[in-house]
Amino acid sequence: MKRALYQEPRFMAIPRWSPSFDKPMIPFAKPRLAILETERLKLEPLAEADAADLFPLMDDPEVMAYWDVPEIDDPDLLSEIVRAQVAEMADGGAIYWSIRTMAAQAFVGCCDLSDIDRRHKRAEVGFMLGRGSWGQGYADEAMQAVLAFAATAGLRRLTARTHLGNRRSEMLLQKLGFQEEGLLRGHVLRDGERRDCRLFGLLL
Repeated sequence: MKRALYQEPRFMAIPRWSPSFDKPMIPFAKPRLAILETERLKLEPLAEADAADLFPLMDDPEVMAYWDVPEIDDPDLLSEIVRAQVAEMADGGAIYWSIRTMAAQAFVGCCDLSDIDRRHKRAEVGFMLGRGSWGQGYADEAMQAVLAFAATAGLRRLTARTHLGNRRSEMLLQKLGFQEEGLLRGHVLRDGERRDCRLFGLLL
C-alpha cells in the first residue's frame, strides 16, 4: 500500500461520528468531515498542527519501508504536505484522520479516504501507525470505523494498494474483507528501483 502498517488482534469497532456541520447528506454529495470514535480510538480530521505528531512516524525508515517515498527527515516539508492534505479535504477530494487513544489522547497514527470519486462512488484507503502502536489491533479497529463511515457516506467501492512483500498490510486488508484484484508491475519508482504493487478492492 502507499501507506500501511498492520495490527494483529481484532477489536470490534463501534463507529460514532460527529459531523462538522448538520446539513443532511445527499448521496453522493461531498463527504462530511467527521469525527469517528471506536471502543479505544478517536479519529479526528487532520489539522496542520498534527504535523508535529506525524513527523516521528514519517522520519522512521521502518514505518516508511512500504511507502511510495522514503522517510521524510525535513519537518518543514512534512508541514507543507499536511497543509496540502488539509486543503484537499476542503475541496472534497479526501478525508485524512489523525488517530489517538480515547483514554490518554496518545497519538497512534493516521488513516484516510483519498482519491474520492463522487461520480463513481469510490475511494482509496490508507493507514499508517507508529511502531510503538503496532500489534495492538489499532489499525483494524480504526479501519472498521472508516469502512462504516464510507458506506454511510455513499461510497460503494474502496481500493487499497500494497508494495509487494508487505504481507502484514495484506493480511489486515483481507481481514477487513478486501479481495486481491491484480498485480501492478513496476508501479512505483523508489530508491532507483521499480516496485511491484498488489491491488485490493472492496464493494460496500
